[in-house]
Amino acid sequence: MKFVEDLINKRILLVGFAREGVSSLNFLRRHFPVKKIGVFDQKNLGDLDQKAQKLIKKDLNLILFLGQKDFSELKNIAGDFDLIIKSAGIPNKLLPSEIQTKLTTQTAIFFDNFPGEIIGVTGTKGKSTTSSLIYAVLKESGKKTKLLGNIGAPCLDFLDKVEPDVICVFEISSHQLSTLTKSPWIAVILNIYPEHLDFYTNLASYIEAKTNITKYKTPKDFLIYNNDDDAVKKIAAGSLARKIPFNKDMAKKIDGKTKLEGDHNRLNILAATKAAEILDINLAVVKKAVANFKPLPHRLEKVGTYKGITFYNDSLSTIPEAAANALWGLGDRVETLICGGFDRGIDFSPVAEAVLKSHVRNLILFPTTGEKIWQEILKIDPGAKKKYRHLFTAKMGEAIKFSYRHTSVGKICLLSNASPSFGVFKDYADRGNQFKKWVRFYSLEKASKKR
Repeated sequence: MKFVEDLINKRILLVGFAREGVSSLNFLRRHFPVKKIGVFDQKNLGDLDQKAQKLIKKDLNLILFLGQKDFSELKNIAGDFDLIIKSAGIPNKLLPSEIQTKLTTQTAIFFDNFPGEIIGVTGTKGKSTTSSLIYAVLKESGKKTKLLGNIGAPCLDFLDKVEPDVICVFEISSHQLSTLTKSPWIAVILNIYPEHLDFYTNLASYIEAKTNITKYKTPKDFLIYNNDDDAVKKIAAGSLARKIPFNKDMAKKIDGKTKLEGDHNRLNILAATKAAEILDINLAVVKKAVANFKPLPHRLEKVGTYKGITFYNDSLSTIPEAAANALWGLGDRVETLICGGFDRGIDFSPVAEAVLKSHVRNLILFPTTGEKIWQEILKIDPGAKKKYRHLFTAKMGEAIKFSYRHTSVGKICLLSNASPSFGVFKDYADRGNQFKKWVRFYSLEKASKKR
């Protein structure tokens, strides 16, 4: 394996020792059992998870740099190492400029060394669903395939185990793309919206990271891209790959059964269909895979209908455009919207405008962006105070109780936050799981509701 040949004599530092860092160490140990490897993490040993602690305690060939509160310390450490494998979730902008040339990631290592074909999917929203759809279509067609990347287990868990005839479907975030020096055989770019701007210097640097999915392509490769999106079109224009555009007008013509709701999911299905066409997979196979595909958790997930109210969990809606898409996708039945969360300093006018054009009448607003969303609504329509019943709360149980009390029978209560979850909740999954828990809890309540 080229990776092993290149790194026999290299000194390696792992930056970040959560799930991905542990995976990287396990991979290196399969090839270098006695090599000295450095581990850098902001947490002290006792604050790491149990798996990480056990690994450190039994490995005598580790050089530890734990409890390092400031990433700037890396410039004093990096000189002792030839290569730095950074966990993808650590923003490049926090790392000293002096170490940038030594940086790589699990994703870059996988791409440089996997001998088979890779289908890479990126986009601000929809990449998990689209990757999973492509994977489901490949499985239905009988092709050998593996789903890797930002969804599922860390990719280095599989690099020396996956056969070359397996097609790897790889969901790739901007963080994973930032260090790539090789693009996938088939790349899919769904959309680009302002997000993760706390990770990047500005929107331009976020877009630049996304560009790596096609930057190193040749005319033998393929690029499937959304030509309704100006930023995506600009990236596609600079690519050498064979270009396959898709858009909303094409998506409207898609037929066949699906459990996925919303126009944005029609685009995801269309992108997966385009990938299947490249692989000469019969359309009937694609339609069967799409019909059987179950929506992923926390992505416009139908929780159920309780006391005549239908609840949807769209907790992974972390930008205003995603919440707007959810409102448009579910249509006029949405009467109650739960939104708000961590503030990344982005513009909330898309969700405010979508609310004002919708049939929403109840707004439940979480800190801290809930207040910003409400003020944006009032800025566009000062008369909104009289149109909407609203509640500011930081408690999901209180939010759901309010929803049951004020949502009409036959209508929808939608959790679609337009913001990340940090602060009030551990992560988007915690937020979505709490939503589902309280929906089911209050469904058993006997007390009558006021309408």
